[in-house]
Amino acid sequence: MTEARVKARTQPGESRFAQGFALFAECLLTGVWIAVAALPLVTYPAAFAAGSRHLRRRLAHESGGWREFVADFRAAVRRGWLVGVAGWAAPAVVWVDVRAVRDGLPGGQAVGAVGVLALIGAAVAGLRAAPDWRPGASWRSLLARAGRRTVLDPAGSFLLVGGLAVVVCSAWFSAPLAVAVLGAVAAAAVAVEERHRRR
Repeated sequence: MTEARVKARTQPGESRFAQGFALFAECLLTGVWIAVAALPLVTYPAAFAAGSRHLRRRLAHESGGWREFVADFRAAVRRGWLVGVAGWAAPAVVWVDVRAVRDGLPGGQAVGAVGVLALIGAAVAGLRAAPDWRPGASWRSLLARAGRRTVLDPAGSFLLVGGLAVVVCSAWFSAPLAVAVLGAVAAAAVAVEERHRRR
């Protein structure tokens, strides 16, 4: 049934508007899937990887739905949960830096600024690694390559920072809105990586 639905959505006679709206709806649905998969908190890298892979399939007009998303998530979470733990440790370190700034530690402002920038860079590198994930891929090598792209492609990195800002603002405005926006951020990461490949 999922395959038939995907084929129906991607008929050659569909207008560009219909195709774009279908992709937008798929992004919102993927955001919900990502949010549900990320509920254990340390599974968010695997959730973004599975969501990005699902959106890549959608853009390639391949069949795929919830079952494929779950299979990808299970494969990604085997080692991805370690990345999730490290991802939660990084804000804790930055929080200590910010406390040092508030306590008036000499040179604390520079350390705090570097810590915040490093945290933003790490978040962007994580988002850039997610679209490249494939079953069996090493998270360490994915993150190393994504870190290089984060520095070498500042325009794409700033686009993802903007996407993260939209999620934060959406969560501040309305938490359910932020859930749906997660899919748009995953789509943005896919688009940024595709743009980088074509350069």
